[in-house]
Amino acid sequence: MSMVLNEDQQLLKDSAKNFLQERTPVAKMRKQRDEGLEWSKSLWGAMAEMGWTGVVIPEAYGGLGFGYVGAGQVLEECGRTLCSSPLTTSALVCASLVRAVATEAQCHEILPRIATGECVVALAATEGRSFDIAEIAMTATSVAGGFSLSGSKVNVFDAGMADHLLVIARTSGHAGDQEGLSVFVIACDAPGIRNETLWTVDSRVSTNLHFDAVQVGSEALLGKAGSAWGSLQHALNVGAAMASAEMLGIAQESFERTVAYMKDREQFGVVIGGFQALQHRAAQLFCEIELCKSLVLKALTALDIDDEQTALYASAALVKCSKVVQLAVNEAVQLHGGMGMTDECDLGLFMKRSAACRQVSGDRYFHAQRIASLRGY
Repeated sequence: MSMVLNEDQQLLKDSAKNFLQERTPVAKMRKQRDEGLEWSKSLWGAMAEMGWTGVVIPEAYGGLGFGYVGAGQVLEECGRTLCSSPLTTSALVCASLVRAVATEAQCHEILPRIATGECVVALAATEGRSFDIAEIAMTATSVAGGFSLSGSKVNVFDAGMADHLLVIARTSGHAGDQEGLSVFVIACDAPGIRNETLWTVDSRVSTNLHFDAVQVGSEALLGKAGSAWGSLQHALNVGAAMASAEMLGIAQESFERTVAYMKDREQFGVVIGGFQALQHRAAQLFCEIELCKSLVLKALTALDIDDEQTALYASAALVKCSKVVQLAVNEAVQLHGGMGMTDECDLGLFMKRSAACRQVSGDRYFHAQRIASLRGY
């Protein structure tokens, strides 16, 4: 298995870098934060024109079929500029879940609209502090002509600007069971859904959703009732790999900005980059980031080839990247001294985004436990 990018993947990475640095630099993210905006619909349209919204969707469903390695390169560059968009949620995680769980007819109906960016989809899965999908307790009770959904979801990203939700609910069993989980596609404005909007630490919007006997037709059920466990694990793998790629971008940008500062900042008449103690810290961080690059690429490649150990690689990448990005932003702030603690310094924005990324697809403790379970402990 090659652990380097091929020519097409490198071209995608380069084009993403140029596009994001021009269209959505960190300064623009800061402006959106100050104006209370989450993400730009015009930027989303431009991303769709670039083909990013269909990058992992097969050509048979209107996508590019480029693969997860390519998608990871885009997410890495998004991490470098702190770009905020529904790309991960809608075009990668939700699209992957639909492809894995839905019937062929449902895929042909839903995926082309996601691929063009016309339809934004948000994933409503977690219900509390636990990231364990088996702990989902929300119920979908069979009624005449369809289902009635009742329960709550927390930390649903992009729900405020989405068109549809992918809602995970139980058609049978109890919380803790792997069997009995089903996926429903529901319009965000369906009667009976109550929204509670929250701003996250990195100035993005998260939504808590409350479902009060929401009535949906039988066509809202994707695939077969009660058999979504394997598909949900695949979606979790995609989310973990993409979060890892974004954290890798954050870590690299924080490191490069810090090294540049160390070469310029003078103390006691010499640049601080000349101090051996600081050189050691920079060298350690460089090595840690290089390890992350290999792990992320391994996880992305495993998704593309449907490796039987994909879950292990995806969780390992997230655990390692979570630790390293936290080290990277902490070191960046410390090595910038007092200036690093001010809002004028962009490093605080990287620190906040990294904190959110370390949680959105399951934290490193959840994924460490997942690794242990996969290895038989």
